[in-house]
Amino acid sequence: MADTKKIKTALISVYHKDGLESILQKLDAEGVKLLSTGGTQSFIESLGYKCDKVEDLTSYPSILGGRVKTLHPKVFGGILGRRELEGDREQMAKYEIPEIDLVVVDLYPFEDTVKSGASEADIIEKIDIGGISLIRAAAKNFNDVVIVPSKAEYQMLVSSHYDTAIHEWFAK
Repeated sequence: MADTKKIKTALISVYHKDGLESILQKLDAEGVKLLSTGGTQSFIESLGYKCDKVEDLTSYPSILGGRVKTLHPKVFGGILGRRELEGDREQMAKYEIPEIDLVVVDLYPFEDTVKSGASEADIIEKIDIGGISLIRAAAKNFNDVVIVPSKAEYQMLVSSHYDTAIHEWFAK
């Protein structure tokens, strides 16, 4: 049976926060460390969960009007680092890059913003850069990272207890 990897650290950075509480409850019960940005981090803490700020990891604040939050080697290195390669592990240790095992992210509502008749400036700000980059990085390192790319997938993660129960039975 293949080794099952434990999720230890989750990066959560979402526009739509509805439905997130069930994921947070499950992650908290599993002892997963939460890492987040701005509004999502505040939302998580408002629900009573401990959540580290991405800014504390990167030592950079959210800059350029919020355009740059997660775009940093400590975030992307944590997602893209290949756990089975000694060289990657050594570099992650050298540069103090934590492993990020789960990425929960969604994209800015670009199409809804266009349909709303918003100004060109508002529409341009809804072109997501960080979110799509996080999704692509997690997908590239699918062997080590789980990606939840939209709120439509939240329930699938929460429901994974069924598979966990099966694994635990076989592990005995």
